[in-house]
Amino acid sequence: MLFERDKWLQYGILRDEPSLVARLPETQLLEKDTLTKMLLQYPSVVLKPRNGSYGKDILFIQRSGANAYLIQNENKTVTMRDNEQLLEWLEQTIKSDEYIVQKRLQLAQIKQKPFDIRIMVQRKKGSSSTWNVTGSYAKVAAQGYLVTNVNKRTIPVLKALKLARLGDRLLLAKAEQIARLAAQRLGEHYPMIRQVGFDIAVDKKRRIWIIEGNYQPDLRPFRLMKDSSMHRRILWYKEH
Repeated sequence: MLFERDKWLQYGILRDEPSLVARLPETQLLEKDTLTKMLLQYPSVVLKPRNGSYGKDILFIQRSGANAYLIQNENKTVTMRDNEQLLEWLEQTIKSDEYIVQKRLQLAQIKQKPFDIRIMVQRKKGSSSTWNVTGSYAKVAAQGYLVTNVNKRTIPVLKALKLARLGDRLLLAKAEQIARLAAQRLGEHYPMIRQVGFDIAVDKKRRIWIIEGNYQPDLRPFRLMKDSSMHRRILWYKEH
């Protein structure tokens, strides 16, 4: 069964859960006013397609001096001299009604490369089943990129947290708890849903954020990991 892959819709569902509000970066539908307002509020924002996947077509916009802006897409950067030129460029480049604008998180880094965490949460058949974390890994961005999906480099989460000097099992346990809570909330909205692959960020201050949940997560990275028990557990849950 397919569920609508709409980042804006999902944000609204998760935001309605009081215990998750503080875990969601501020998000708005992309409009001239909202973008201008958020660029005044934050040093950097992210523009994402509402139904995008694999990190495609994501734009990072950063204030550069008083009025100028830098736009980064994948490993390419363009400069806009002011807000007017920026809005004009966006109008010609993207369909704004298909995008959201989000406060950009300062992701924790490993050797100057940002990383985030994929946490797989599943439940057995029957909507009253408990959600369980069945696997996780960390995704590290390629050199010069800001999006972690560009690189196929995955490492165990505890190793990533250690390399980033962020913490240990306690931090991972907290991230897993947040992912389970978010899955529960989405499960209330979609009773048929049985798996969500959450992209979870840890910022430089060790704060945990929900980037988004994927209803059809790619399982290949789990298959390629040294520890094959995660992949086996994920497949078991898919069957039961």
